Amino acid sequence: MDAIVKNFPAAGQADARPTQQEAEEAVRVLLRWTGDDPSREGLLDTPKRVAAAYRELFSGYGQSPDEILGRTFEEVSGYKDMVLVRDIPFYSHCEHHMVPIIGKAHVAYLPKGRVLGLSKVARLVEIYGRRLQTQEALTAQIAHAIQEVLDPRGVAVMIDAEHLCMAMRGVQKQGSTTLTTTFTGEFEDNAAEQARFLTLIRS
Repeated sequence: MDAIVKNFPAAGQADARPTQQEAEEAVRVLLRWTGDDPSREGLLDTPKRVAAAYRELFSGYGQSPDEILGRTFEEVSGYKDMVLVRDIPFYSHCEHHMVPIIGKAHVAYLPKGRVLGLSKVARLVEIYGRRLQTQEALTAQIAHAIQEVLDPRGVAVMIDAEHLCMAMRGVQKQGSTTLTTTFTGEFEDNAAEQARFLTLIRS
């Protein structure tokens, strides 16, 4: 579970967060490092814009998965079969190079008396996506959060994503995607349930 825990902000980290002015100055330093001039007209407001963009792109650090998943519904008329939300688009950033990861998540669970509002699943993907990530950790975090809060009979998560750190730099292989999966409970123990999940997301 180390990959899950390590991406949560540490105790007191919010208090140590740099100021807006410090963030903007850091952008100016990077602009100078690239060889450009942060004082030229086109770049004058860039530090402020980058800081604002980063506040949005990494807003997942300020949101709690437990709060998002806290409200559940029990009036489901005895429904016990798979609940699948597929093709959830997300944008994240690679923690190694801070460039985008673009993909889709497919999330399913087998309820045990309680179900989540469908939008909560998409919001959970958004919370974890808007942090610095590896795809492996992102996949595990989504599954772990649902398992811990809802306590279903099992959770299945698949992520299919393109990493721009591979497309824009390094090997520069555009169009290649990475698949990761995490299964818990009955999805982990029952190959037939895994196969049904994979069939449904590809149908």
